[in-house]
Amino acid sequence: MPLTINTNSSAASANMHLTKNNEMLRRSINRLSSGSRIVQPVDDAGGLAVSMKLESSITRLAGAQSNVQNAISFLEVQDGVMEAAGKILNRMIELKGLSQDVMKNSSDVENYNREFQDLQMQIYDMSNVQFNGVSLFAISSNGGAAATFGSLSADNTMSVYTSAEGSSGPIVSIGKAMLLSALTINEANLNTAQTFQSEDSANDISSFAVENVSDAIDLSDVSVGVFTKALENIATLRAENGASMSRLRFASDNISTTKTNMEAANGRIVDVDVAAESTRLAKYNVLVQASASMLAQANTNGDIAMMLIR
Repeated sequence: MPLTINTNSSAASANMHLTKNNEMLRRSINRLSSGSRIVQPVDDAGGLAVSMKLESSITRLAGAQSNVQNAISFLEVQDGVMEAAGKILNRMIELKGLSQDVMKNSSDVENYNREFQDLQMQIYDMSNVQFNGVSLFAISSNGGAAATFGSLSADNTMSVYTSAEGSSGPIVSIGKAMLLSALTINEANLNTAQTFQSEDSANDISSFAVENVSDAIDLSDVSVGVFTKALENIATLRAENGASMSRLRFASDNISTTKTNMEAANGRIVDVDVAAESTRLAKYNVLVQASASMLAQANTNGDIAMMLIR
């Protein structure tokens, strides 16, 4: 190999390796300090694209899980009111039995009847309870017609999205319970659903929920069979509520599992392997020092040429 002054190929080669090793050392430091394998798109362009889509899905799943939990809370509040309504009906049945005691005079019966009427207004007040401004119970149905127990109209149902796909994915529908209709009974035909404050001209329509005491029914106007049917209707509403709540809880569990798996998948793409990267860091740290040492050594080759010139 000729000995030259203008071109120091050894120094140029050592400088090239120093630059390359220094770049790899810097990349390892960035990865270890950030905890991410993909610091820049150039590190893994395809992996970055997949990671961005996964992160978007994870974010949407977190929102869906929050919505599902809120829907469960809605149903829990709704069921609490219906449970209280069932207890009130049980108290009404008790009042009916007490009022038929032969030992009770007319004043005693009137006292029972007064409580019976007050409880009807209490049920009506409970039916107007709202959950964050949203009615728990339906009075009117689609088109403004009165809501009827046993049927759900579109405007009395709410859709809960249970996936990252939103409206195009699985949907759980929960409804505003027809509490007032369930408590409006036709004594002549107990199996016929009635609307709250029915316009039926017959006198055998009994509603256990009234807004004003003047509209309340008396203990003597209702039979035990009507009480039994009203309780059966409340039990049906609570069973429907429980079924929706059960489905939502399974949906919540599925969302949680899916979200966890997606986070793990995203981690395998973007998270740095600390053990492997720390090994590379040690390697390139040594190579940088070696390259720098060899560059300094190569730069002394010109001294040999100067010795010959002397």
